[in-house]
Amino acid sequence: MENVLNELKGLDANFASDIGIHQLLEGRIQIYSTIDDRIQRFANAALETGLKLYENRHPRNTGLIQGSVVVLRNSDSAILAEAGGRRSYKGHNTTYSDYNRVTQSVRQPGSAMKPIVYLAAFRQGALDLDTPVPDNPISVATSPDRPPKWISNFDNQFKGIIPARQALAESRNAVAIWIIQQIGIDSVLNTARDVGIRTALQRYQTTALGASEVTLLELANAYRMMASGIYAEPYVIARIEHNGGAVIYNHPLTCCSISESGLELSMIQEGLRGVVRIPSGTAHALDARTFPIPVMGKTGTTNNYRDALFLGSTYGPDGITVAVRIGFDDNRSLGGMETGGRAALPIFKEVMLNTYQANLVGPAPSFPADMEENIQTYLSGGLAAKDARLFFKLPNTGEAAEDRKRSCRASDTILPTNVCELPLIPLPVVYQRRDERGRIVFTNE
Repeated sequence: MENVLNELKGLDANFASDIGIHQLLEGRIQIYSTIDDRIQRFANAALETGLKLYENRHPRNTGLIQGSVVVLRNSDSAILAEAGGRRSYKGHNTTYSDYNRVTQSVRQPGSAMKPIVYLAAFRQGALDLDTPVPDNPISVATSPDRPPKWISNFDNQFKGIIPARQALAESRNAVAIWIIQQIGIDSVLNTARDVGIRTALQRYQTTALGASEVTLLELANAYRMMASGIYAEPYVIARIEHNGGAVIYNHPLTCCSISESGLELSMIQEGLRGVVRIPSGTAHALDARTFPIPVMGKTGTTNNYRDALFLGSTYGPDGITVAVRIGFDDNRSLGGMETGGRAALPIFKEVMLNTYQANLVGPAPSFPADMEENIQTYLSGGLAAKDARLFFKLPNTGEAAEDRKRSCRASDTILPTNVCELPLIPLPVVYQRRDERGRIVFTNE
């Protein structure tokens, strides 16, 4: 509900005087949302199940742990489901809580930030998935009066020269820092903005490891963009009608895509698919007969196990993206070994499995055959070894971010004559009460 009201305020300010909070409260308009009640129920249930599994491992934290889930449609970033927290928190019913952890909680993403670092390197031609990269001891500068900070990997080991796809799949911290030192922080910050990160990121090299804070919604949108190649901002208002039935606003259909060569987008998609398929990958648990849905994604675990994340997608514009974050509101530790793969991934798995088994978003798209074959060739040891000498190009500074994608600005008009018509998708209407179909509607009653 908070998302609907905030989006409505934006329409009120930017589009027309007959669309806004006052008209809603006076019962003069009806709002149709993108939320699918069935997927929403799956997201709510999966979050509760996942939190209970965590509580079984940590009984002292029963009723105290929190989490959030959001589901986006890849083709246009429509919000299909959003759980901003658990339904019962600290013994109180929070079904109608105003605090939405999907949009309002700004926290570190941990290693879920690394794919953006790799995409930045791919975009400037710095490396590809089979480029040898050094997983060796490395440090970052802190301040002039303090010694440098040495970076360690999760397993406290270093593997030396390894392929970039292995470094991404295994989430090697040292490699991510090495990449950002080669391509520069500006390249990563520009790429983050281009894929939908709106919160200002810090100019720290440790931003490569997720030291800068973001919301779950913008991080989910970044993964959606990487999965689909389509530029769009998340939205929840699909259509607004006067009480008489006249349509006064349709959300413009997304008509643009990220203007990349296609190669760098394919590389990050294949890399994230490898996180699942490569046996040492942090999400290899999803490569199982019990989970027949082909997905790509990435785990995230922040310092001292304060947050556990998993973000993943089915392939292309016909897929969906699911993002999950688990953590305490007071930022305490989840406990040892409570990683994204352990605490958040099972929630992602349940949402994806139930949504596709119920055929709510169509069949799960397959990944391109060449991507799957490339990964299989790597697994079978068939890739030719590359020269260990690495060559990095300077970041591309000759064009602005706006020039790297076709215009995505909506038309000034809000009438149904928008250039891009909405697809015919059943839309639940938002009310103050629930009607016979269980839909929530605002009226002046």
